[in-house]
Amino acid sequence: MSVKFEKETIRGAPLPVDRNEDVAHRIGERLTGGKSQTGYLAAYLKQLQTNPLRTKMLTSGSLAALQELLASWLAQDRSKNGHYFSSRIPKMAAYGAFISAPLGHALIGILQKIFAGRTSLTAKVLQILVSNLVVSPIQNTVYLATMALIAGARTWHQVRATIRAGFMSVMKVSWITSPLALAFAQKFLPEQTWVPFFNIVAFVIGTYINTHTKKKRLAALRKKHYESGRRDDSYSRRDY
Repeated sequence: MSVKFEKETIRGAPLPVDRNEDVAHRIGERLTGGKSQTGYLAAYLKQLQTNPLRTKMLTSGSLAALQELLASWLAQDRSKNGHYFSSRIPKMAAYGAFISAPLGHALIGILQKIFAGRTSLTAKVLQILVSNLVVSPIQNTVYLATMALIAGARTWHQVRATIRAGFMSVMKVSWITSPLALAFAQKFLPEQTWVPFFNIVAFVIGTYINTHTKKKRLAALRKKHYESGRRDDSYSRRDY
């Protein structure tokens, strides 16, 4: 009797739960809403359906500003006052909200309408090709032109030079990441979740590119400063 009772007690006892797993489960339910669909993601998707452009503008503006701040911190690129917060951050927020979001809203909307209801392999391949050969070049051209203006370009020749210098390098990144992201979205995500998914992908890639660019610029400035110091030192020795 005692053995049977012990077995029943053990069988009926609740299994020990790892605290880390429990916390992760609660965070996941809060973000996605779980079965109740009342989490942050569900609320965000609802806003995308009811106020699509406004939601995209707020999302893109916030991510663009955060991307600039994070890239400055990763590259150790401080302003003249020694802070990571510079005048580029509100400018990037304005670009994300008033240029990038409306443009992406229009282009992706057209792309989804063209291929709506077409689920064949040929249609999916065509959608990826149109995205990479039409949508991405337009978005990257506008991005580079805006970055040139933010950096201080004031003439058409300066803007065009910036676009020509950076277009192919940016397109190469797009041609690698965009097909993978779009294929993943086609396979696993409903269309209403494409916007936040592409925002996250663009945020990660943009932060990487921005950080890499800042590090190259800082290295070039240090090299120029070092060479200038050596030149001044040689002149002083010659005068001596």
